[in-house]
Amino acid sequence: MRVIAGRYGGRTLQAAVGTVTRPTSDRVREALFSALGQIDSARVLDLFAGSGALGIEALSRGAATCTFVDSAGAAISAIEANLAALELQSEVIHGDALEFLDKAQRMGRDYDLVLLDPPYRQAGVLAGELADTLPAVLAHGARVVCESDRREPLDLSLSLDRERRYGDTLLRIYTAQ
Repeated sequence: MRVIAGRYGGRTLQAAVGTVTRPTSDRVREALFSALGQIDSARVLDLFAGSGALGIEALSRGAATCTFVDSAGAAISAIEANLAALELQSEVIHGDALEFLDKAQRMGRDYDLVLLDPPYRQAGVLAGELADTLPAVLAHGARVVCESDRREPLDLSLSLDRERRYGDTLLRIYTAQ
């Protein structure tokens, strides 16, 4: 696994140890960031961050900040190792994504780009809760990227901008109003 493009393009990233996380493939990350276009100065939230590859790709391509959130200890270790190897400073939260969203709302935080890559088997269960809590932390015109299994898509009640399928992986890009 590697950073696809930008300042850190070509640099190797480590995946989380174990089978709890499923890294987004290089091909899917490349297609996703091509679809997003410019993300200069964006405030990014990488929920269910895994290795942090999506958020690191955003930073490499010019995002101003990225907050990484994951509940798995192995994922947090991988994120911290990847950030250290690239000499990047970012906020890393070891905790539940929904609890983080509630806390972020109370703190008045908002984000320009939210990357959602929950465990595929939990996407359907999480969709309703994410639809309730996510809008409160979205800046005007924010984009939300959902990666899920094509057979169990992560549906949000936001405006769907585009949808692409890569094998069994479904990417949806939503825009907040």
